Amino acid sequence: MKLLIVTQKIDINDDILGFMHSWVLELAKRCEQVIVVCLQKGEYRFPKNVRVLSLGKEGGQSKIKYISNFYKHLWNERKNYDTVFVHMNKEYVIMGGLFWRLTGKKIGLWYVHKKVSFQLILAELLAHVIFTSAKESFNLPSKKLKIVGHGIDLAKFSDSRRPENQENFKIIYVGRISRIKNQELSIKAVDILVNKRGFEKIKVDFIGATIYPEDEAYKAELIKFIKNNQLENYINFVGSVPNKDIAKVYLEADLSLNLCPTGGMDKAVLESLAAGLPVIVFNKAFATILNNHGNLLLDNLSEKELADKIAALINSDRQSLNSIGQSLREKIFNEYGASALMDKIIKELINVNTRNNIIG
Repeated sequence: MKLLIVTQKIDINDDILGFMHSWVLELAKRCEQVIVVCLQKGEYRFPKNVRVLSLGKEGGQSKIKYISNFYKHLWNERKNYDTVFVHMNKEYVIMGGLFWRLTGKKIGLWYVHKKVSFQLILAELLAHVIFTSAKESFNLPSKKLKIVGHGIDLAKFSDSRRPENQENFKIIYVGRISRIKNQELSIKAVDILVNKRGFEKIKVDFIGATIYPEDEAYKAELIKFIKNNQLENYINFVGSVPNKDIAKVYLEADLSLNLCPTGGMDKAVLESLAAGLPVIVFNKAFATILNNHGNLLLDNLSEKELADKIAALINSDRQSLNSIGQSLREKIFNEYGASALMDKIIKELINVNTRNNIIG
């Protein structure tokens, strides 16, 4: 297979999209040739059968130039790929879909978001196969849909040894600072634990940056609450950490939080579990993974319930915490590696190449 991958960013140092580097590496092992068209490129280390073509964002190109470069790459490379894999950006399927279909290219779309838009409806019509991580992460009915789970770079998590005898119980929340991530709930739970229940040996690190102006406004609200409740010594905003370095962050923590609403499988949760780190989540898409660990799944977005669950884990002995983490780590290693995911994706892309599809 000669594969064209269309994605937003290729940069091994990116804190959010750095994982695409490992996805491309795995796909390259299974393909004769891989061409990556990305909006922006940074540092990458790929084998000789991979070429990266940027639309030019890193050089400050205009949006008109992005579009021009997109069609230029599609046309110039048309003889060098037979299959297309678009990651998340349904707009690229809409822009290139008719051209790809007219030239006999098969189109796969990876999409993990519960919102159904008119753009998604158009992209579904043009794509031959659609991949998503869980049934909750794609709400548009489609016979083209394949639920394939998620995939992370397990090589980063080969070491799951955790530091012993830490002075504080360290909690992390990995993800951009955003209202939809519900970081406020975790801060209010810490307020209960510190100011109402007398827990003193707690440290919380928020790992992630703001992206949009509304994120900055939300962060300002969080900081104000922290100051008003004298939690400055307990809560810290670390900022972004390159995805290639994130394993160390997980290994130095005792507990991870992820309070996103039910939808796709957040990669930060899977990475936490791969590192042997227990995670408290609200997203019901993880119910199957956590089916034997109900203490890690929130029923409601309640600061009291969250505080109760955190307190129970703080009061657990180290052996029990490690046992929970290791049992979940084993499940992730068996079912959610990038290699296994790419096997599923390539299999489905081969399938669509062996049969004739029509739009719709």
